[in-house]
Amino acid sequence: MINLAITEDISKIAEALKEKVELSPDFQVNFMAKNGKEIVKHLQKNKHIDIIIMDINMPEMNGIEATQIISNSYPKIKIIMSTVFDDEQNIFDAIMAGASGYLLKDEPPAKIHKSIYEALEGGAPMSAIIARKSLLLIKKYTNKPQLIAEDFKLTKRELEILEFVSKGLTYDQISDQLFISYGTVRKHVENIYRKMKVHNKIEAIEKGKRNGIL
Repeated sequence: MINLAITEDISKIAEALKEKVELSPDFQVNFMAKNGKEIVKHLQKNKHIDIIIMDINMPEMNGIEATQIISNSYPKIKIIMSTVFDDEQNIFDAIMAGASGYLLKDEPPAKIHKSIYEALEGGAPMSAIIARKSLLLIKKYTNKPQLIAEDFKLTKRELEILEFVSKGLTYDQISDQLFISYGTVRKHVENIYRKMKVHNKIEAIEKGKRNGIL
């Protein structure tokens, strides 16, 4: 059983999200917090949470502040931002704070379930519009190339998959393009992250561009 917490200050939205999550028998929401302060306090007593679905705009302590604290104190806990905010600053701040993924609140249950699995497996699930804006962010913040490029020893297939990832393709779309399974794509991405010493697709793309492999 995968244990989740939901941090959302609007009760109606929190309950609707809980219902979506628990449509899968694999997931159980063990705690509901109304702001970042509550979830941080809860984790001090109970660390048995695998995933936190985190709102951004909340009273007392917002989601980005809470994500920063939790990522530093409990790095094994994955955090997926779930919000109506899709502006560049929020995306950048959430990623820098340590969020594993970024979804908009109107995502269907199947997308939420898949995103939870992807985050737990080391991926960085994102809504399509967020992925596109993330690529724009990368272009904005990575204008200065490194003087000495690193050799990550990526295979031809890994370079091919990294290129697809940089274009915003999902794991399913990549598997369709290359005629390989979703699990195989995921394994290649894990190898890419390990070789490049990064934790998510944003870091991998940024590092790839800096080193001239993208």
